[in-house]
Amino acid sequence: MEITKETSIKFPDSESTAIAHARKILNRDFVKVFGADFKDGDDIVFDFDKEIKNPEQFVVSISGGKIYIRCTDEMAVVYAALHISREYLGVDNFWFWTEKEPENAERITVPDGEYISPVPRVRYRGWFVNDEVCLIGWSDVYPPSRQVWEIVFETLLRLNGNMVIPGTDLPRSGEHFDIASEMGLYITHHHAEPLGSEMFLRAYPNEEASYDTNAELFHKLWADAIEKNKDKKIVWTLGFRGQGDAPFWMNDPKYVTPQSRAEVIRRVIDKQYEMICDKVENPVCAVYLYGEITELYEGGYLELPKKFIKIWSDNGYGKMVTRRRGTHNPRVPSLPREDGMHGLYYHITFHDLQASSHLTLLGNPPEFVNDELDQAFKAGADDYLLLNCGNIRPHIYMLDLVSRIWLSGKVDIEEFKRDFSDRYFGNAEAIECYNDYFQSCIKYGEYDDDRAGDEIYYHTARRICVDWAKGNEFSEGLVFATGRMPFDEQVAFFEEKCAGAVERFGALVRKCEAVSNALCDSVFFDDNIALQARLHLSGARGLRLLCAARRLFRNGDYPKCFVKLSDSIA
Repeated sequence: MEITKETSIKFPDSESTAIAHARKILNRDFVKVFGADFKDGDDIVFDFDKEIKNPEQFVVSISGGKIYIRCTDEMAVVYAALHISREYLGVDNFWFWTEKEPENAERITVPDGEYISPVPRVRYRGWFVNDEVCLIGWSDVYPPSRQVWEIVFETLLRLNGNMVIPGTDLPRSGEHFDIASEMGLYITHHHAEPLGSEMFLRAYPNEEASYDTNAELFHKLWADAIEKNKDKKIVWTLGFRGQGDAPFWMNDPKYVTPQSRAEVIRRVIDKQYEMICDKVENPVCAVYLYGEITELYEGGYLELPKKFIKIWSDNGYGKMVTRRRGTHNPRVPSLPREDGMHGLYYHITFHDLQASSHLTLLGNPPEFVNDELDQAFKAGADDYLLLNCGNIRPHIYMLDLVSRIWLSGKVDIEEFKRDFSDRYFGNAEAIECYNDYFQSCIKYGEYDDDRAGDEIYYHTARRICVDWAKGNEFSEGLVFATGRMPFDEQVAFFEEKCAGAVERFGALVRKCEAVSNALCDSVFFDDNIALQARLHLSGARGLRLLCAARRLFRNGDYPKCFVKLSDSIA
């Protein structure tokens, strides 16, 4: 079959807003390639077929100059439309973020045959858009506008995602939840906003955030959230954390034993589930085993019904162990060891005021991520995968990787690298810059995942400045990397680490410059891996100079100390 500007397309007769969005996207892409809207007709026909049993699955049959697409449900129509866009029109999954537009064409030849879409490895799979603040500023509208959110959700759908947390703690006036639902996505919730409710202290700033004291106020927040969303596709998150995404006992310190803390959490979860069941038939519910909750669950203090999806979380660095909080780093394995439904909350970007990757790529390589997710799936945590995707553009490399994993399971990493390089750079040396990036990140601890992102430079500098000014004998804020040693030894530890990073990232920046000069179009390369290498280099240089200033200060060489401090700012 040949697709031209005369090709006609027929979508199913449906009031589905998700199908309407898919039609609009496909038509936009048709205009990009052929310069005209597609016509209504039967050259390409989408239709429903109840004989296809798997949710979200479709079958494409091409013969006799026609394309017939049989779909099991509305999301199958959406994914099929995006399949046509990608495979036939040549629209890249990340076209917006990589500034990679499809080529114009007069005709596109599509060979006869049949394509059956794969059944995804993970049933509920999607993103937590956790750096929505980085989407602010695209327009004068706050919170981010429809235009912004539609392209975010389109990209997720192109990657075969079906679930999203569209930001957290945004003003309730925002459209983000409604737009996600319009486009067919399941909504799920951050563990600090159970059931999608507003944070307690946002709603009641003058009240005590205690369930014992103000249970009815909590119940009202939950009831309002359930009422607003009861008719949408929801994976309901149950649970109870404190304000500011911290353990609830930080606001209610009378709970000092694991038993008392677990009892409150279980009581809250039972109440939330009861409230949902009053309004929703057969709700899909999930509970995060995150941080302190994992410790309570693994310690046998907290029991959870098998009908809930238990969501196991990595430590923010891609390792399936409990996260570090300050100097508390128990590294309790965060994987299921029992039957039931299990899933994952996984980070390729994180914010912990220590050593995480926030504006740059995760410090651990794709091989590491591939193996961790594979081991988690083998342990049974494959019903749900929520990926903390940050603000998308800096993290495309890992977003692309994880989307392949949630679709088919463990992938061939070398094949992934070749494909990524071919699609965006057409230069084999470009992917070597990504390989070198992971080798360049600071290895600060004893564990394989202790590789630092961009936050290590700025938050370490802040801690050094504070403890230096206070005259402290050691810095509690640096213990996570150095252990308990005198302050000047801690500073020397980071000076040595940064010296190596300056050398490695300096070499990578030079390599990126050479590759950039050889590319026909270097915009995405320059804005992605090359920029991230420069950010690391700048941070490592600045922190090394600050550490050197402290050493000179200790030795009484105050003029040179002043110069180094001034240089570190630049």
